[in-house]
Formats: sequence, C-alpha cells, structure tokens
Amino acid sequence: MSSELLINVTPSETRVALIEQGSLQEVHIEREAKRGIVGNIYLGKIIRVLPGMQAAFVDINLGKAAFLHASDINSKLILKTESGSVPEIRSLVHEGQYIMVQVVKDPLGSKGARLTTDITIASRYLVLMPNVSYAGISQRIEDDKERKRLKDIINPYCDEQQGFIVRTAGEGATEQALKHDAEFLRRVWAKVQERKQRKQVNMPLYQDLSLSLRVLRDFVGMDFERIRIDSKLTFEQLVKFSEAFVPELTQVMEYYPGEQPIFDLFSVEIEIQRALHRKIALKSGGYLIIDQTEAMTIIDINTGAFVGHRNLEDTIFSTNIEATQAIARQLRLRNLGGIIVVDFIDMHNDEHKHRVLSSLEVAMSKDSVKHTINGFSSLGLVEMTRKRTRESLEHVLCGECPTCVGRGHLKTVETVCFEILREIVRVNRAHDADQFIVYASLAVSDFLVNDEFHSLAEVEVFIGKSIKVQTESVYSQEQFDVVMM
Repeated sequence: MSSELLINVTPSETRVALIEQGSLQEVHIEREAKRGIVGNIYLGKIIRVLPGMQAAFVDINLGKAAFLHASDINSKLILKTESGSVPEIRSLVHEGQYIMVQVVKDPLGSKGARLTTDITIASRYLVLMPNVSYAGISQRIEDDKERKRLKDIINPYCDEQQGFIVRTAGEGATEQALKHDAEFLRRVWAKVQERKQRKQVNMPLYQDLSLSLRVLRDFVGMDFERIRIDSKLTFEQLVKFSEAFVPELTQVMEYYPGEQPIFDLFSVEIEIQRALHRKIALKSGGYLIIDQTEAMTIIDINTGAFVGHRNLEDTIFSTNIEATQAIARQLRLRNLGGIIVVDFIDMHNDEHKHRVLSSLEVAMSKDSVKHTINGFSSLGLVEMTRKRTRESLEHVLCGECPTCVGRGHLKTVETVCFEILREIVRVNRAHDADQFIVYASLAVSDFLVNDEFHSLAEVEVFIGKSIKVQTESVYSQEQFDVVMM
C-alpha cells in the first residue's frame, strides 16, 4: 500500500498526517503548551529524607523538588519485613545520593512531580523493564495460543539486565514488528546508560519523545514512500534520530520547502475540517451521521439522494457496502474509541448482512488500533469496540459550546419569547414594579416586538404595566434579562 507521512511543525504545535493511497487516514496533533514530563527519566539527587513520611525529596533540576515514596523505590532494592511492610526509608536512600528516577505524575500546583525508580520505556508494542529478566504478556491478551506465540518471540531478547512486557496493542503483531520494537528499545536504553555514566544531571537522561519522533517509533516497520517535513530543524532532528534508532526510514525522509502549505497537499486541511462535521457524504449520494457522546459513538447510515438502478434491496445493500469503507476511515481519522454502534439501513436478505459485515471487517483490518466487531443484533445494529489510544480529534480541536453547553441545539426564538413572557408574569407576582425592561438578543427582541406584539400587549394588559424591549447585541439567542423599574 502506498503510504506517506506529512509533518507540519510550528513553534506551538506539531501535526502529523498519515496518507494511504492518496487519502488522509490519521491525524496526530501535539501542542507544546500541553506537553507533560510523565515518562521522563532523570539522574536525581536526594536532597532530603523524611522518615515520618517514608519519603524523600529529589532534585531533578525542575526548580521544585520531586517526591519519591519508599514504596516506589525499585522492587529489587526493597526486602519487605516479615509483616509485609516497606523498610524504613533511611535504609533505602540517603541525602546526597544520586539515583535514577522516572516521573509518574506531573507537578500540580505547589506539589512537585511524583517519582519511581522502577524504570519503564514504552514503544508501540513493548515495554522495556531494566533489572527484570523475564518476558511478560499483558493480562488483557487472553488467548493462550497468542500469549505463547508472543512470549516465544520476545524471550530471546530478555537477559539478566532487561526484560520486556508485550502491551495489549501487541496482540496480533508480526514477529518482524516485535523485533523492530525490541531492538529500538535496547538502543534507547543503551543511550540512557551512557548518559547516566556521564552523570548528566542538567537535563533528562530520557525524555518522552515529541510527536514527530514518536510517529517514527510507532510506525516502525511500515513501508513509506516518503516522509515530508516542512521544518528544516525538525527534519535534521528526525534524520539524526532515525539514523540512530530506525535507520530503515532515513532514506525516505525529505525536507519540504514548498510555498504551498504542506497540509494543502492531499487536501489534508479540508479533510480535517470535514472530520469535525456530523454529516459525511458518500460518493453515491448517501451519507453518514456520526454522533460522539460521553458513553458511546453512534453512526447512522442513510440513502440520501441515492436512488439506485434496480430495486430497493439492492440500493440499500450498495449504500451499506459503501458506508463500511467510510466508517473505517472516519474511526481512524477522528480517533473514535470505546463503544461504537452502527445503524445500517435495514436489510432483509441474510446474505447481504453477511457481506456487509465482512466488508466492515476487511475495511477495519487496516486499522492498527485493537478493535472487535460483533454481528447484527436483534435490532439490526452492529456493535463494535475500538481501543482508546488518545483523545479524539474533536476533543483535541474543539471545546464545549458556551451557548448550547454541549446539547448541540439552541432553543428557538419563539421558545425564548414565551419564556420571557412567563418570566414577566412570575416576577410581577413576586415583586412590586412600575414597569419592565426586557434585554434580549437581536433575533429575540425583533420577534417579540414584531411577530409576538399581540402576546406582549396581552401581558401588558394582564399585569397592568408597560413592557419595553431592548436589544443587547452581545447576548446569545437563549440569553435574556427581565429588569424591574
């Protein structure tokens, strides 16, 4: 399959687009202001030991001392007492001692970062664990044959100094992909050890990779035609990184100096904007409606303008088949995870149902994220799950609407007008006022004065007081105030 990576870099944001067969399939976005330090490894210095808290404060050159609890010190160093409790902190570390630590929790407010000495370095499919000599498999991988297969592949890479855990994402991974990951992690750990020997304390021994470097790590083994980067500095960093860790990708990298923005290639910007819409048009004239909620994602398929050429059943079948390709692409592009329910157009032919389900499975097979697809339920719905790996595109790029507060709908102008009239009557009964002034948006005030002037007049007669309407240009459609004078 023809694949290409486009990497767009600005001082505040990095974006990566995965293109397959000329079509955008995945978008990854990282903003510099939101990058944390979780996963970073430091050579820290113990500056204070607190026996009463069973903890120590460690200087890792962040300006604020980090916190290391006795229970977070490497399990090999801890010999638990007969009662099962952790030994006294002063028997484990002492002031002035240099110790390799990893951040497990970012600093928060006045509190420093939380540390551990149980170092782990993750790649796409594996986790490297120094000072562990075995191969472990994620408990979420339940198939015994698959667990044995993975263990047989990883065992040769384990020794007395380091072991590996196969992550849940490694289920079904090829031997070649696992081999790439293991070799990558061993090279990274060798670099960390080298920096430790030099007593590098002014910067991390290992820093969780930036997005542009992570994609090289995570797409190891993928056959790219080109990787284009629009930043000269980032291009040089990626070449240096790939030469050290993923040399097979170095030859396909190229710096993109073109005047046309790199994301205008393959219409990436347009596709990102479309991926934020509820409605996705199909080439035939049908369309999808995608609603992302807190609990699940709902996908509805409609024939729309597609009338077909033969009969209704064939029209429905053709639309559903086309929809399976669009669904698979949209799930990857929007990075939708969790429970997903697909409401295909009702089919009465069992053969058609089977072929639609098979088409969806084939389309989803290109997705590297773990997923499961169940058959049609008694209600004609297809239930599936897709592992959450990161925030969805909508959550990264969008925030909650301050007007509708996430409902997705606004009250109509007419509804707001009637609420105002009821509010005037309620306030009049509770308080003594000479007249009322209503402040509302332009649309509501116009509708109230022109279309509902008779209703306004009836309320004035009913309460025996005058009502003035004044437009507030900054008010949203649902916003209004009833002021007593």
